[in-house]
Amino acid sequence: MIKNTHCKKALFGLTLGALLSFSSVVNAGEITAYSSLEDDEIADILKAAKKDLPDIKVNVLRLSTGDMGARILAEKSNPKHDIIWGWAVTNMVDPKIQAMAEAYEAKGSDALPKQFKADDNKWFAATGYMAAFCVNTDRLKKKGLPIPTSWKDFLNPAYKGELIMPNPNSSGTGYLQIASILQGQGEDKGWEFLKALDPNMGQYIKSGSKPCKLTRAGEYSVGASFAFIAIKSIKEGYPIKMVIPSEGAGYELEASALMTSSKNKADAKKFLDWTLSTSAAKEYAKFKAIVTIPGIEPSADAKAAGLPADVSSVLYKMDFQDSAKNRSRILKTWREKLER
Repeated sequence: MIKNTHCKKALFGLTLGALLSFSSVVNAGEITAYSSLEDDEIADILKAAKKDLPDIKVNVLRLSTGDMGARILAEKSNPKHDIIWGWAVTNMVDPKIQAMAEAYEAKGSDALPKQFKADDNKWFAATGYMAAFCVNTDRLKKKGLPIPTSWKDFLNPAYKGELIMPNPNSSGTGYLQIASILQGQGEDKGWEFLKALDPNMGQYIKSGSKPCKLTRAGEYSVGASFAFIAIKSIKEGYPIKMVIPSEGAGYELEASALMTSSKNKADAKKFLDWTLSTSAAKEYAKFKAIVTIPGIEPSADAKAAGLPADVSSVLYKMDFQDSAKNRSRILKTWREKLER
């Protein structure tokens, strides 16, 4: 994604690993975005933005989901960013964060389905990511194992030691997987299911993409990961089949918002408007399994991997407010019951 540059003075006297900017216009407007999008995504998207918004300079500080929340709250008395761009909605809906956001109905947001924007216009989501299983067909065939089609199939004793999934305490993908199971089955039955599943798990790993990467390398038969890495693995020729769980795929939205404290709201609004444009959507489709902007279909690679044209048809109906409200308690319970 973005080509990282290191700058000591460009943004608040800090050394940043991913400070990105475009436009060399001397008197250009300038905004700062905090983002959890991946570096290469940001790089390509900003190249497209530069063509449409040549008079706006955008500085981007890329942070992981958890680090970004901590930074925003630490800077609460003196926010240093104009917008949040592409951050987990489960974190965005935190009342402390929402108190810092300003209602803004971005151009194009009226066309977004209701579930992809806040009722009070304090956030909208143009993209998202969804859970999926990476199945190594060569390893399954060698071991004589069936292809799982659902989370419940994972309970088959034949899969003992053949499964891997992310640790929800360190991975957003891991948390959305756990949250969808608990919401779908109810917490009591959900925890019983996860406890019954545990003996079949080879390990819980920090990264959301690593289960797929280890599976495609032949170390496991099935990795509970997310759709984009499965699609990419298939494109690169690995013996991977992407399976979307029949219960529905848990997913996370990547939300954007205008900060009340912004010193350049005019340009901040222009950029937020642009993130819902057709130009932006075409870039999203290169990286995202979920693009909420109407009229944008999955990429050819995604379709070839089995992603349906209407992605919403395979998504579990997540309750993001519930995910956010109960996050700390759920993660604590997971540590107590399952972490190893």
